[in-house]
Amino acid sequence: MAKNANLYVRVEPDIKTKAEQLFSSFGITVSDAINMFLYKAIMVGGIPFDVLTPKPNEETVAAILQRKASFSSENTTDFFTFSSSQAALSISIYIKATSSEKKKDPGLF
Repeated sequence: MAKNANLYVRVEPDIKTKAEQLFSSFGITVSDAINMFLYKAIMVGGIPFDVLTPKPNEETVAAILQRKASFSSENTTDFFTFSSSQAALSISIYIKATSSEKKKDPGLF
């Protein structure tokens, strides 16, 4: 099929230069790489790679570490995680359910 449709993409000059250098090392052009991306996107029915949240910057990492440290201090050792609370709730619901079943039919348990 003839390639006669144009696609205009705006990118930062630095990114364009780095991409041209990278793709030329593979023996292809940026245009070839974009075509490969588009074909692959059509084949998989979406973006052909994982789209992830960006890594946190140093300030955010420091804040996370500080918060984690505060949880391990003596003042905050007595807390439940969500999963442990969820497990306790599940057990409580199970006990209530089995107790009410037992009342309905004492021979069941």
